[in-house]
Amino acid sequence: MTRKHHLLDEDDVRVRPGRGKSRPRSKDRPEHTDAIPGTVVTVDRGRFTVELDDETLIYSVKARELGRKGIVVGDRVDVVGDISGDNDTQGRIVRRLERLSTLRRTAEDTDPVERVIVANATQLAVVTSIVDPAPRIGLIDRALVAAYDAGIEPLLVLTKTDLSPADELLALYGPLDVPIYLIAGKQVPDALRLVLTDQMTVLIGHSGVGKSTLVNNLVPSASRSTGHVNAVTGKGRHTSTSVEALHLPQGGWIIDTPGIRSFGLAHVDPERVIKAFPDLDALTADCPRGCTHDEEECALNATTSPEMVVRVDSLRRLIRSRTVSPDEEFGAGGRSDQA
Repeated sequence: MTRKHHLLDEDDVRVRPGRGKSRPRSKDRPEHTDAIPGTVVTVDRGRFTVELDDETLIYSVKARELGRKGIVVGDRVDVVGDISGDNDTQGRIVRRLERLSTLRRTAEDTDPVERVIVANATQLAVVTSIVDPAPRIGLIDRALVAAYDAGIEPLLVLTKTDLSPADELLALYGPLDVPIYLIAGKQVPDALRLVLTDQMTVLIGHSGVGKSTLVNNLVPSASRSTGHVNAVTGKGRHTSTSVEALHLPQGGWIIDTPGIRSFGLAHVDPERVIKAFPDLDALTADCPRGCTHDEEECALNATTSPEMVVRVDSLRRLIRSRTVSPDEEFGAGGRSDQA
């Protein structure tokens, strides 16, 4: 018996799906309420090592819904998937939590692209040696500016003080009230261990100054590779090739980084730098609009106290480090050793 066409309704019609893309899509994403929080400790070509709060290490990839959102060492993330930490298992990072701080740099002073070094650091330890290799004042100044810009507390760690006195650097950075710690040989002073406790501290410096040696002394199980200084060039050999966060035995984190080749500050605003010096910031209320704090009309020029004059000169040296040429910045040796 044939059915008459005028008696057909929509239930009698079978609509064939088109070729491809026939699967219905939903913009509703899962909330991942069962995700486990952790801290990113290493990054290697799109693979992330995450330490969960129970100290389980898992290997993870970034979920597709994160898009181009970057993940760096120090980030707090939420992870789903296989979080057992067993061999041949993998988790998935589905969420990056809000960052408390971001330490950034640019490749060059004219490069608008910012590169995040680490996230959520509370302290920046600028490590420099007194000799072999010689200290590079420009790099130290730039690292301090980046720390002040990011709202991170800076420290200055001077290594190899048993080979030469550190009087020049002490006089240069003392007026800035930057805490300075001296290391002779491999003995880490108790005062430095104390200030690192329960903090997330990132080490910055060029190759050969002793960053990895310091990490190995603070964390005996770290086994970070160390090298020697070339007797001809006076530069350290590049040994650390990646950023890695390690637990300190007394509590807290220490983050080792490769030696730095360039430290551009194109992203830094001088106003954010001077905010790190409340006593000097209060004196800039009468500055003209757009004042760079390094010109004749600057209100800081009215300072007469010898101690304050020294602090103003030190602050202006930091501000000038943003625009000084690379050759002048790093001396005859050019830039330092590793990006």
